[in-house]
Amino acid sequence: MSSILYILLTCAFFMLLVAYISYRLTKGKLNSTREYFLAGRGLTGVFIAGSLILTNLSAEQLIGLNGQAFTNNMSGMAWEVTAGIAAIIMAIFLLPKFLGIGISTIPEFLSDRYDENVRRLTVVLFLLGYMCVTIPSMLYSGGVAVLQLFDVPNLLDITYTQSLWLVIWLVGIIGAIYAIFGGLRAVAVSDTINGIGLLIIGFLVPILGFISLGNGNMIEGMKQIALTDPEKLNAIGDSNDNVPFFSIFTGIIFANLFYWALNQYVIQRTLGAKNLKEGQKGALFTGFLKLLVPIFMMIPGIIAYHLYGDSISNGDLSYPTLISNLLPVSLMGFFLAVLLGAVLSSFNSLLNSVATLFVLDIYRPMFAPNASDQALIKISKLFGVFIALVSLVVAPFLMYAPNGLWNLIRQFTGFFNIPILVIVILGLMSKKMPAIGAKIVIIFHVFAYYYMVWGSEQIFNVDLGINYIHVYGILLAIEVAFMLVMRKVKPTQSSNISMNTTSSQRLIPWKHTIPVSILLIACIVELYVVFSPVGLAFENGIVSNFFWPVTLILAVVTSILYFIALKAWNHKYEAFLNRENKKTSYSYPKNQRKEQYSSSYDG
Repeated sequence: MSSILYILLTCAFFMLLVAYISYRLTKGKLNSTREYFLAGRGLTGVFIAGSLILTNLSAEQLIGLNGQAFTNNMSGMAWEVTAGIAAIIMAIFLLPKFLGIGISTIPEFLSDRYDENVRRLTVVLFLLGYMCVTIPSMLYSGGVAVLQLFDVPNLLDITYTQSLWLVIWLVGIIGAIYAIFGGLRAVAVSDTINGIGLLIIGFLVPILGFISLGNGNMIEGMKQIALTDPEKLNAIGDSNDNVPFFSIFTGIIFANLFYWALNQYVIQRTLGAKNLKEGQKGALFTGFLKLLVPIFMMIPGIIAYHLYGDSISNGDLSYPTLISNLLPVSLMGFFLAVLLGAVLSSFNSLLNSVATLFVLDIYRPMFAPNASDQALIKISKLFGVFIALVSLVVAPFLMYAPNGLWNLIRQFTGFFNIPILVIVILGLMSKKMPAIGAKIVIIFHVFAYYYMVWGSEQIFNVDLGINYIHVYGILLAIEVAFMLVMRKVKPTQSSNISMNTTSSQRLIPWKHTIPVSILLIACIVELYVVFSPVGLAFENGIVSNFFWPVTLILAVVTSILYFIALKAWNHKYEAFLNRENKKTSYSYPKNQRKEQYSSSYDG
């Protein structure tokens, strides 16, 4: 009981410390919708990256990815490390446009670019997805993870059902307090602090695992996983693996691009950036942080495989077993606080974004266009409380769901990710894309996706045999082709979108964006070289004879491209700053200012 009490007290201490710091940094700053929903557009790169990475990482991933590595191999890392490509596209192409336009939500952009009906369709898709599946399943999976790791029923001498309700409501209430009463800035601050804790624990667990595997010698433990069953370290998945390698190019990149560049509860942090420079830093730094995920979300699963082997019947139990056996009691409270922080981070981020979508895209434009900021914040808090209560009631009942529901949860974002990706990207690329095309794409995708993933078998008893990841790519190609045809057949002649010319200094880009993006791509490639038959998955040694030559060639090519990009960009950057300085020195007519800024931006 003394150990249990110590764990709970230290956990409470760390969580209260995070809450106090978040309160101090946000006190007295919630007097406007801009502050409440977008942190006053004052987030720096560090807070953006910290909040983004912890919003993305959850207890389900901590358990599930390690479980996949324990059971199969490293192929599941494709979902994580290729997020860097989406981060690059966001930083270079999308974020300058979003900040230049000055939007608060993606549906707001679609309203300006197409019309209000397109906006409403996308808001409905977002809200249904978040409220009915994403938020309750996130709470439920987090509760299950905590129960697996700490055996709450035995610790508190209560039933499993009672334990699940207790954990879900505890996490949900804490997360709701951050999101509802603290706004985005409180969410971002708490996420960043918890993210630091997650990184500390994330690296500590594999280090302790290697030491245990090597009988006190960490290097020997590292050698053992490289020399014994090296195929476990292979990330180049074949058709029988969890993630076939080529599915990266047929679906995963598109899913990641939607998630990191268009998913409201993720990009709300970058939309709240202090300026373009800080937003680009935050997005790219997040890409580098995602490269660390395999180390603390997959390597521990492989360590557990070597330590415990067949004694663990379910791969999802590998990480909890590792934690309970290796982590000292003195750190268990800190770990529990970090784990709960990861769960409530995703929950409070979703809650804040749902409230933002409802107030800014439904309530204000349809019911109260002239409402004050205080009135909008009040409605947002009330709606947040309502959604939180609904989620807290629904989440525990997922334990009674049929087995197929988990697959449904993982696939559910397929109903809205690809059509929103198509209409946003094409809408940014061409002003002639018509609203009617966007509406048809959204409606078509919902029915076509359902039919290809579930409907053909449920209605006609015909299994198409197509992985849902490949369905992403198939429907994306069809919908892009359709939008291009509609652009020719019925082009639109007007758009309400205009660049913000009154604060162009805020839109000055980070001069290292292109070089750092090159470095990030090289790191992604190198990570795949490391976890491949050329690298650590080599069967006859630690690495093959090709590993170091390939790594050297990649390093040389990256260095050359980096310095070329840096030199070329310096000239463009100086020219850009000169144009901006001229714009602040002279007064131009509105249309002329807009045209000049647009040309400098395109350059």
